[in-house]
Amino acid sequence: MLNDSTILITGGTGSFGNTFVPMTLAKYNPKKIIIFSRDEMKQWEMAKKFQGDSRVRFFIGDVRDKDRLYRALDGVDYVVHAAATKIVPTAEYNPFECIKTNINGAMNLIDACIDKGVKRVVALSTDKASSPANLYGATKLASDKLFVAGNSYSGAHDTRFAVVRYGNVMGSRGSVIPFFLSIRDGGELPITDARMTRFMITLEQGVELVWHAFDDMVGGEIYVKKIPSMNICDIAKAVAPDAFHKIIGIRPGEKLHEQMIGVEDAYYTYEYPEHFKILPNINGWDTCEQRIKDGRKVPEGFIYASDNNHEWMSVEQLRSWIEVNKAKVGNI
Repeated sequence: MLNDSTILITGGTGSFGNTFVPMTLAKYNPKKIIIFSRDEMKQWEMAKKFQGDSRVRFFIGDVRDKDRLYRALDGVDYVVHAAATKIVPTAEYNPFECIKTNINGAMNLIDACIDKGVKRVVALSTDKASSPANLYGATKLASDKLFVAGNSYSGAHDTRFAVVRYGNVMGSRGSVIPFFLSIRDGGELPITDARMTRFMITLEQGVELVWHAFDDMVGGEIYVKKIPSMNICDIAKAVAPDAFHKIIGIRPGEKLHEQMIGVEDAYYTYEYPEHFKILPNINGWDTCEQRIKDGRKVPEGFIYASDNNHEWMSVEQLRSWIEVNKAKVGNI
């Protein structure tokens, strides 16, 4: 599907973009991948990785700027929307800025993609959009709803929108693994709550989920990858087995457990071998056979959260993963 196509990724200099670009270049050989982001320094650093590859282009811009999006989307076939203000405490203290990027930016992108004739758009979401407990999660829930509704908003246009949702990305910048690694020699690791659990997904799995969404989507689906969970203390043991754990309490807006599918979504959720799919509960799309395909409806009351998961990652498994990926942990 992505072969010989033009792809644009918003927020493309982030952890996801730095993994999506080389994987997609290798698998699909697209005509062009456009990195759309507002940080010129990050673009300069990323451009050095792809020096000499004419398929990778860079475009300075902000999703808050609709006119700039219109220019960037000229001739684009597929869009991955990864741009977001996503650090939970930052969003709590700067709510207006978070709303401008995550909600207004989503609206700008939807309008621009429809008007410029983009074929398909996949927006990245987060576990925090399911039963949100903080402003970041609330803005991403609103964003998800906007992208789902964009399929009817597009009218006679052919542009289609879908969403992928996943939890904690292992080793990404700002995540717990590189944080623990940076202080493990100090002998004391800060633990928010000993009961806390988190989903664990690699960036490669996240990219593959986006590929699947592009290939499978009819429009309005939310794709949720099946991934293992870990207890925060086990993560700490994998990183620094001899370190002392200091309980510091949950930060503002933080959840004890991550949730990707809430009980209210169970009515519209279908299960597949490697993922779940939440269908839109508007326009009768949740009963559309083209969207359901070979899915099996989950039972009433179903919740997919990091504490009730059937799959768990062991301390040994995480330690092995860190050893193999130590060069890129905290740099992706």
